[in-house]
Amino acid sequence: MVKVATLLSVAVAAASIPSIVSASNEFERRAADRKHSKSSSKSSSKSGSSKGSSKGTAAAAGGAAAAAGGAALAAVAGTSSSFTGSLPASVESIVATISSGTPTNTPTATAKKTYTAGAVNPSITNAPGLPDANSLVITNFPTLDQLPPADLAFSKQILASIDLSDVPNAPTTDGTCSGSPAALKSATSSGFCWWTCGGCTRDTDVTTCPDKNHWGLSYDDGPSPYTPQLLDYLEENNLKSTFFVVGSRALSRPDLLRYEYMTGHQLSVHTWSHPALTTLTNEQIALELGWTKEVIRQITGVTPVTMRPPYGDIDDRVRAICKKLNLTPIIWTSTSADQNYDTNDWQIGAGKVSAAEVTYNFEQILKNASQLDTGYIVLAHDLYKQSVELATEVVLPAALQQQPKQTVEPIITCQGRQLGDSYVETNRNVSGSGGVSSPGGLESAVPSTSSSSSSSSGSSDAVRVIAHVSVAIGGVMFGAAALLL
Repeated sequence: MVKVATLLSVAVAAASIPSIVSASNEFERRAADRKHSKSSSKSSSKSGSSKGSSKGTAAAAGGAAAAAGGAALAAVAGTSSSFTGSLPASVESIVATISSGTPTNTPTATAKKTYTAGAVNPSITNAPGLPDANSLVITNFPTLDQLPPADLAFSKQILASIDLSDVPNAPTTDGTCSGSPAALKSATSSGFCWWTCGGCTRDTDVTTCPDKNHWGLSYDDGPSPYTPQLLDYLEENNLKSTFFVVGSRALSRPDLLRYEYMTGHQLSVHTWSHPALTTLTNEQIALELGWTKEVIRQITGVTPVTMRPPYGDIDDRVRAICKKLNLTPIIWTSTSADQNYDTNDWQIGAGKVSAAEVTYNFEQILKNASQLDTGYIVLAHDLYKQSVELATEVVLPAALQQQPKQTVEPIITCQGRQLGDSYVETNRNVSGSGGVSSPGGLESAVPSTSSSSSSSSGSSDAVRVIAHVSVAIGGVMFGAAALLL
């Protein structure tokens, strides 16, 4: 049996970065396009959100900050600039050392500690033991960074477990407002509530922390070679985060994912290959999400009940499929079509902006947060060297010094829930009946791997059935309404 440990080489680890590096160009195009659509969709953004009053308050404050922002941003870009927010005094010298662009060399991603099979997460009551790391077989999963094929055995199992016939018939998009005129017409709350064009959200989307001065800390796109640096800082400062995990990254670096889980961070789904979900068919969306749930389960023993759409690209069609897979969407806080709590740190690694610009952007986030009636969720990334350096040397130190004091915590915690509620197996609201069962484990849908060749003989097509309890989680509801219960 070919194991992950023998298959994943430095080449595979390095190859996992470029696919999302190229995706960042798409992210930038969407961000610019979304800003361009502000005049036609601003009103729909307000009507489509259930958090209109708090968003409006922050938007007014953001406008005032933006009015004075041009000169300040120009100053920040220089070497002699000074910041007006609660940033470290040495921020200029720190920022000056962070260069844009993708590094030519990447470090080997190593977890500080590895765990044996059966080890139990001390932060979660009744957590299952960790699976045996040697049971993870890379050849049983889809190709890294590519859409999962529908003809794989577990893909068929995912699709057979859900009914997609009643999913809203929202138009497929190209991920941009200008390139999807039909979708743009129905992007408002009275249509299909497409977040990309106008920031429309539904009550079932988690977009804020209920309590003022609470920061839902989150990082997308890992685990990466730079995640250990971030984890070290979080541990040194007794901080926990939510990690939105790309399935391909998890399969590439299972030890890092286990470490995140075992040290008390929240894991959430961020798709298998990081596509814009509204560009996909219903079946492709289901497979992107279902395979990511499964790889996280095989590595940690638990299955997330939340997700974040790449680029924030979600509409009612995507929401409906998420619900069928028992996943609640989490997006970052947004107050208007052109002001949201996105650090834009991903743009440094992509070579689009300087670290100084992102630092200034974060300063505005802290300023605007004080005007909110609620807490907030910030988008950041642990994919790039620069974004992790900025997080550990500027952003998080500034947050810890901020007055009034900010409570920095995982998103599940800022919702007033226990960490165990992040997963099917330990969620206190799991219902034993009346709901859609989670798809069975991959073990019951993969070919036998008794030899290193998975297709050299007819025996490779035999189905290896391993008992796996399928938990009914139709009663799980992580959305805003249920969180208040």
